[in-house]
Amino acid sequence: MVRRWSVAALTALCGVLIAAARFGDGAPGTAALLLAGFLVLAFVLSPLAFPRAAAGEDDRPVVYWRPGCVFCLRLRARLGADADRLRWVDIWQDPAVAAAVREITGGDETVPTVVISGRGHVNPDPSWLRDQIVPAAPQA
Repeated sequence: MVRRWSVAALTALCGVLIAAARFGDGAPGTAALLLAGFLVLAFVLSPLAFPRAAAGEDDRPVVYWRPGCVFCLRLRARLGADADRLRWVDIWQDPAVAAAVREITGGDETVPTVVISGRGHVNPDPSWLRDQIVPAAPQA
């Protein structure tokens, strides 16, 4: 649990320290902007930026991810609202999940790893993934 939040907490702590230093230098406006920027970055790097995994199994594609992974952040951001059509699973929450990712990727924990119809895809292109999860528009 601590490892999941470590990157976000470290980012927020750095922001507080830098903002305190700027405030001490007599620049409260700069300090407030820096603190706000670091707190936004901490949120983006935290598990809160990703959809929560629903309990139980369903037929949605699964995205294995971990907090602080820039490739996971890129995928999440590029998918936008379509990200809710996926089941996001944090590999740092469960050692068995991390082992499943290592099996798919050949021994490492490369994320994001997406499983669609039982087949693993390591760091897929977001536009390709969107095409896999968004149903085609009905023909007129």
